[in-house]
Amino acid sequence: MSGDLVTIVGMDDTHRSTSTTEPRPLSGIAKRLLADRHSLPLSIALHLVPGALIVAIYLLFAERFVLSIGYPVFLGWAIALSLVLGPLMAGLYWLGRKRNGQFSLRGVLHYTDKPLSRGKLAALAIPMFLWMMVLSFALTPLDSFIFDHFFTWLPFADAGGSATTYLQGNGRSAMLATLAMCLPLTGIALPLIEEFYFRGFLMPRIAHLGKGAPVLSTVLFSVYHFWAPWTVISKLIFFFPGPWFVWKKKDIRLSIGMHVGSTLISTVGGIVAIALNLV
Repeated sequence: MSGDLVTIVGMDDTHRSTSTTEPRPLSGIAKRLLADRHSLPLSIALHLVPGALIVAIYLLFAERFVLSIGYPVFLGWAIALSLVLGPLMAGLYWLGRKRNGQFSLRGVLHYTDKPLSRGKLAALAIPMFLWMMVLSFALTPLDSFIFDHFFTWLPFADAGGSATTYLQGNGRSAMLATLAMCLPLTGIALPLIEEFYFRGFLMPRIAHLGKGAPVLSTVLFSVYHFWAPWTVISKLIFFFPGPWFVWKKKDIRLSIGMHVGSTLISTVGGIVAIALNLV
């Protein structure tokens, strides 16, 4: 990822050192959420409640809507994710306003001081990205096996062990339009928000667990995907390098490059494959 990304949201170390804004006294929920440490029950809740809300919104509204207009349910999941993660990002800025007196993420997110040079960043992020791309594809048969044996009872329309099942059954033009509409969302913005929230906001507040922090972050982030519980094991395998290296190197750009890079390339690849009639 570009080294300018963190600067865009107002968190780079230069801004941190030159800003004259002192942290404001906090109280209530803001004080609890911005504490240096989160208790284990609080951290578990903050990781998993967004996933539960995503499933609830999908089942109550989004699935019915997209099926009624003849589009793949993948669009319904994108809508549900947006309706939860969008306000979640706004909540981080609200915490920033409480702390700084302005809409800034300074002090809300951590691992944002860009300690790695661009060369070292690329040297780590590119292999991490390739790891996630290759392993997520290679573990698809495992996902399908787990779904077929344990999760066929779930009330999600067109669910399956492969992500493509959420796109099938509505015609090529609908599939192409869905991916094109979702590209800026599921391809870029939503995984970026997930990294800000899960790695930048939550994981530093369980850093007192030492090496257990990235492990717990990976486990809870994998379980948070309640809409695809059959992928928990595969996510534990292919996603772990992201939290681990962010914790170890103190640079959130590593997991952003890995996570957002893979979702972007996967979505673009899907668009190209459908447009060229390859799938």
